[in-house]
Amino acid sequence: MMSRDLAAQTRSLKADLIVIGAGSGGLSAAAGAAMLGLKVILFEKGEMGGDCLNYGCVPSKALLSAARAAHAVSDAPRFGVDAGPVQVDWERVKAHINLAIETIAPVDSQERFEGLGVQVIREHATFLDPRTVGSASVRATARRVIVAAGSTAMIPDIPGLSETPFITNESIFALPEFPEKLVVLGAGPIGLEMAQAFQRLGSQVTVIEQGRALARSDAQHSALAVRLLKDEGVDILEGHKAVRVTGVPGAVEVSTEAENGGRMVTGSHLLVALGRRPVTEGLDLEAGRVAYDRTGIRVTSKLRSISNSRVWALGDVTGQGQFTHLAGWHASVFTRRALFKQFSRTTDLPLPSVTYLSPEVAQVGLLEAEARSKYGEAVRVARFGFNENDRAIAEGKTSGEAKLVIRKGKILGASIIGEGAGEIIQLVTYAMSNGLGVQSLTNFISPYPTRTEIVKRAASAYFTPAVFGKASRRLVGMLQRIP
Repeated sequence: MMSRDLAAQTRSLKADLIVIGAGSGGLSAAAGAAMLGLKVILFEKGEMGGDCLNYGCVPSKALLSAARAAHAVSDAPRFGVDAGPVQVDWERVKAHINLAIETIAPVDSQERFEGLGVQVIREHATFLDPRTVGSASVRATARRVIVAAGSTAMIPDIPGLSETPFITNESIFALPEFPEKLVVLGAGPIGLEMAQAFQRLGSQVTVIEQGRALARSDAQHSALAVRLLKDEGVDILEGHKAVRVTGVPGAVEVSTEAENGGRMVTGSHLLVALGRRPVTEGLDLEAGRVAYDRTGIRVTSKLRSISNSRVWALGDVTGQGQFTHLAGWHASVFTRRALFKQFSRTTDLPLPSVTYLSPEVAQVGLLEAEARSKYGEAVRVARFGFNENDRAIAEGKTSGEAKLVIRKGKILGASIIGEGAGEIIQLVTYAMSNGLGVQSLTNFISPYPTRTEIVKRAASAYFTPAVFGKASRRLVGMLQRIP
């Protein structure tokens, strides 16, 4: 916490809006407010662009693209193309990752935001009182304060872990040496994406998961994803709890317990990918009278602090989900609500998510199990497989399906596993966001051959019993008598 003596030595500033954190949510809100003519102060102690640009979405997708290229070479013979053995240069892979970051970085840069009129202060910020934020050189007050401090890797209390060298998403992309034998703790999206990427690049990968892999995804689709990863050589231990970790640089061991017997897993590197936690420490939220708990800052559906109406929170720090696109939506809700006085809530639109494996796993709205738990027998599920999609067949990527969850013609949700699922799910997301029923997914012309047609075919399958049933056949028979 900043001392009162230090605060007294700093310069005083006033603004319409103070933003703490230059990640997706903070930057979007700051840019919007500045472009609307408001005076904005932005505090960021780390890298501009936050976790997504520097340690998350961008570098991980760049790594995955390199892994797909390596896999394409090894997979080429089944298409009649012999390309020779795969050779991976880790330094050049890292150069590709860094180029992606550097190319996107100017959009999030200090220079760009100062050009928009935002006063950027590259210092750690804390609350001094309910309406004042301070840093090493500044004491600032504003009508509104946004906390968009993001999240960080959650480090579990496993015996021996604190004494053992390990990596997280914040360090894995800059490893000086390639991890020849990677052990991953956690089979969530980050853990499995990294597992597949490094396996394809030449690592021997073992994933340890206490529960079910991709536990927040559709159970059937998660099982298929796990099977396909195992087919590629990834060793996935579901139902295994890590109980002890030991090791030195280049040699780690993880002991597990399981119902059918534990394992001793060895590797050269240990990746901890057991989820993320909101960053609330170091902000002195108590001084700002900002209520929070272990899940994050406590806010209403309008993103306003439940205890200090001057304070808003956006993105990961709210504990509502750890997605860059959700943080961007939060910034939109703030702008509509606080600046335009429109009625807008975080729950107004369905939230899609994608695990960027090959094939991808995408979902939006309720999963089948969730819908059945809530609505029982009224729920119907319509499916269509990639193995019946002509584009998928032509490209030899037929694993997966689209699954629509429906009640009385209303789309409750969808899950898709397959090549390009993250792109395909957007059609369903658009329909749900605009209150369109399942019939809307049949009422358009889909260019042939495309994978997105799978959604139209799944929606059509929902109507098949009615359209081609006995009643329809009788009706058509009667209509044929009319000249």
